[in-house]
Amino acid sequence: MTALWQDGGAAPLTALDRAFVAFLLSTQPSDDMRHAWLAALASHQYGRGHACLDLQALQHSAADTLGWTTEALQAVPADLADAAVTLPWVQQPNSPLVLIAQRLYLRRPYSAEQTILQSLQMRDAQTVSLPPQLPDLLDALFPEAVHNRNSDLQRRACEVAAQGSFTLITGGPGTGKTTTVTRLLALLMRVAQDQGAALPRIKLAAPTGKAASRLTQSIGRSVQNLPAGFAFDVSTLQAATLHSLLGVRGNAWGRGVQRLEADIVIVDEASMVDLDMMARLFTAVPPGTRLILLGDKDQLASVEAGAVLAQLCQRTALASRIVTLTHSHRFSADSGIGQWADLVNAGDSAAVLQLRQQLPVWGQQSSAPVQHLKVNRSTDVAFIDCVTQGWASWLAGLQPVAQQQDCSDAQAQQLLDELAAFQVLCALRSGPWGVEALNTQLQRALGFGSATWFSGRPVMVTRNDYALKLMNGDVGLCLWHRGLLRVAFRDSEGGLRWIAPARLEAVDSVFAMTVHKSQGSEFGRVLLVLPDLSSPVLTRELLYTGITRAREGMVLLAPHAGVLADAVARRVQRAGGLVYG
Repeated sequence: MTALWQDGGAAPLTALDRAFVAFLLSTQPSDDMRHAWLAALASHQYGRGHACLDLQALQHSAADTLGWTTEALQAVPADLADAAVTLPWVQQPNSPLVLIAQRLYLRRPYSAEQTILQSLQMRDAQTVSLPPQLPDLLDALFPEAVHNRNSDLQRRACEVAAQGSFTLITGGPGTGKTTTVTRLLALLMRVAQDQGAALPRIKLAAPTGKAASRLTQSIGRSVQNLPAGFAFDVSTLQAATLHSLLGVRGNAWGRGVQRLEADIVIVDEASMVDLDMMARLFTAVPPGTRLILLGDKDQLASVEAGAVLAQLCQRTALASRIVTLTHSHRFSADSGIGQWADLVNAGDSAAVLQLRQQLPVWGQQSSAPVQHLKVNRSTDVAFIDCVTQGWASWLAGLQPVAQQQDCSDAQAQQLLDELAAFQVLCALRSGPWGVEALNTQLQRALGFGSATWFSGRPVMVTRNDYALKLMNGDVGLCLWHRGLLRVAFRDSEGGLRWIAPARLEAVDSVFAMTVHKSQGSEFGRVLLVLPDLSSPVLTRELLYTGITRAREGMVLLAPHAGVLADAVARRVQRAGGLVYG
């Protein structure tokens, strides 16, 4: 048995999976090979984003559950689920594995789930005293609610949040989530003023720096449209990253979490928050503090383990605390992007393929909001022309600053805006249609040569850098500044910071980015690139997320209809216990 875990056998287990099993066997040996396999698969599933190993799913559909080929599954013993009840590593209170019903956990994700569930129970027990004028104030905040369903839902969300210490507001792009919380803040501040009480202490946060910046800006714009008598000062409201808000350094969960001194905590883009970070958040926010999560439950889940937002939205016990906004002000259901998003979300592969056949070919009808780019290789002229036209304003703006030695802050801000007017989004990292290949190719095709650092290089931070105050996902642009190449990043206050390239230890070029990395961002137009071969990574959630990054239009590059159909039919199914109870 030891040899099996040293070489991994035919199964695609990681070195960490095998090391975990070796550790367990060294502390408490077992002669039943199924025990070792169960422990290895629990570790393996956690590495794939699952909170636990779903034993029932494993028994009924091992290939789909593990994402393994038939050949790999031949190494797995039969009747694994039956051996779970005799596992030797789940017997003690602090054992490394936890068995609950048909779910086998590593201790860490189990503890994180329990932290969230216990916090929700405590919040449910909180009582909130409501002012008698609350209905009148809501009517004044939402005068259009009687004739507008979405405004009525926004009103309902504010009403729910005013009456409890936990609220989840979900909806697609442009459905007014930040507009809703702006009115909620206005409502709660007005109540405090009417009662002669201190204004509530407010904390705003998001998983990434760019998402935090967008939250701050969105609330700033929404305040300008508040009805008379509800305006408030937003100058002190500055969204932070979750890491910054919670003082997180590193990945160890459960240490150094301090209670936040706040009356209201609002977290945007909550679908991106993984299980560990969400547990930290629930630990840090006192039970009596209003915690409001905003997010799109249909987007991709976090890169790390867990699908917290999606599972909480399915939790029956939370139904009264969840409000789903349905009407998009960004694009209507019958518009190009809206129609694609709705059909993909519905999992209607046949309708999506029919819609694909009806798309105008890129270059033949440039005014259409959604077009199809028909190319066979990324070296085709049409592909390069599509990218060049998408970034025409940005490329034109780069020419004068490339010839001078001092790009001003205003010029850099403008170039960052023009960069965000278009983006190439890829489903995969590797392969001919992956980010790695396209970044290299586009750098040369757009005339930037092969140098590592050059004026015009767009980069994305790939790892949190607390010393530089840069978060994973932040985008910068390399430009000449005061005679030296520097990378311009937006700061949290709407200005710029110029950082020497030598100080950036973890950045990638970002002529193309993965759909995963695009979460929390929006662009004027996107070129959504699918590979020519199907992959388990291609899912309904990935397509929906990529499509809805665009505000104005999308160009779809889908070489094979079958790959697109498979992606629409395939869903992200992450195992976990937050949905139950």
